[in-house]
Parts: sequence; structure tokens; C-alpha cells
Amino acid sequence: MRELRIRVLVGVFVVAGILSWAGARLWNSIGTLPSVPLAAPIVLALIAVVLLATALSLRARLRAQRERRPGAKGVDPLMAARAAVFGQASALVAALVAGMYAGTGVFLLELLDIPARRDQAIYAGFSALAALGVIVAALFLERVCKLPEDDDQNHPGAEPVA
Repeated sequence: MRELRIRVLVGVFVVAGILSWAGARLWNSIGTLPSVPLAAPIVLALIAVVLLATALSLRARLRAQRERRPGAKGVDPLMAARAAVFGQASALVAALVAGMYAGTGVFLLELLDIPARRDQAIYAGFSALAALGVIVAALFLERVCKLPEDDDQNHPGAEPVA
């Protein structure tokens, strides 16, 4: 499995932001733009907390296993692989969501004189920040689940293992 690249996340964020900004302008010219839900930043922050707790738990278990502590609970390799995939998927979706809310928030900056739209811009901004928190926690989870490099295969002249 390949490591998720930051430029992919930035690309998803930028494309989603531009499309969201354009969509918000179009939707507002046709009718009323739907509101940004108040629960969006709360839910995204909870997802970030769950990802961070999972990463910290796995990191502690892997460290105990590496140090061969007595009674250390090991980590199933399949579970670690699933956690890494969960982290990658969470980061990609959060980049999309962050771009969507950032684009909507940028559009709403034009309408700050309307109190309801000012509140929506604040919710969109907090949602984008919470989605960035999900990205950071997901990348940390992916890094925790990364396998250590095999030093024997990186040295020239090392004997192949049969």
C-alpha cells in the first residue's frame, strides 16, 4: 500500500473549493443557498478525536510490542492495515469536505452584512478547520501504521533471504 501524498490532498481541497465556490454563486443566483449545518464542525471534530485516539492506542500497543514488554497486547497486522486504509480514506474525504466548506465560506464572505450569512460563514470556517484536523489525525494514524523499513534490503551487497 502506498503512502498518501500531501499534494493529492491539496489538489482535492483546491478543486473542491473552486467547485463549491462556483456552485454556491450559481445556487445563490438561482435561489436561496442552503445553510451550513451547525453540527458539521462538531461531527468533524469528533471524527478527528476518534482517529487520534485510534492512532495513539495503536502507537502505544506497537511500542509495547516492539519493546517486548510482558503482557503487551499485540497488534494484528490485518487490523493495522485496515486502520491505515481508514486513515487514508478519512484524509481524502476530509480534504473534499474541507474544500467544500472553504469554498462556500469564501463565497459567504461577500455577504457578511447579512447576520444569517455571517453565521453561515463562521460555521463554514469552523467546518473547514475541523476537516483539516481530521486530515492531520488521519495522516498521523497512517504514519503510526506504517511498517518499518527493512534495513537488510537497503544495503548494497546484502545477501538475499531465501
